[in-house]
Amino acid sequence: MLGIIVRPESPADPTAIEAVTVAAFVNAPHAAHTEQFIVAALRRAGQLTVSLVAELGGDIVGHVAVSPVVLSDGSAGWFGLGPISVLPEHQGRGIGSRLMREVLQRLRDSGAHGCVLVGDPGFYQRFKFRLHTALAYPDVPADVFLVLPFGDAAPQATVRFHPAFGAKD
Repeated sequence: MLGIIVRPESPADPTAIEAVTVAAFVNAPHAAHTEQFIVAALRRAGQLTVSLVAELGGDIVGHVAVSPVVLSDGSAGWFGLGPISVLPEHQGRGIGSRLMREVLQRLRDSGAHGCVLVGDPGFYQRFKFRLHTALAYPDVPADVFLVLPFGDAAPQATVRFHPAFGAKD
């Protein structure tokens, strides 16, 4: 999309990020409607490994967060993606895809071993996320837990997201 600038979150952005996140998930039937609290709790805990915003005409219209995950086998270098948010009036224009490509490239460039997420396979498979039997996240249905190893394979392990994913306010 022309005119979109993707950049790292700045100290002035949290309020706009919260507004984008609330708006993006307000009518999402699968959402817990706590996504804005998750981002804020990750930020407070210093666990936003990557936090990118999409800006259009000086306004933030999208956001993606990435934080470390813990694997039960001790494997390091794995991250959880989410939430990813785009204002409803800007959805379907490629902004979410651009945020995905940018954040995944930053993870690869940093030497990460892989990324996991909970989401719609129909959207995330285009970025090579797949259902995976080696990694498991016991708190959600297996058909929405997706894995993207950056190397040859994923370890055999259980994944634990940061406690911020339980934030309610």
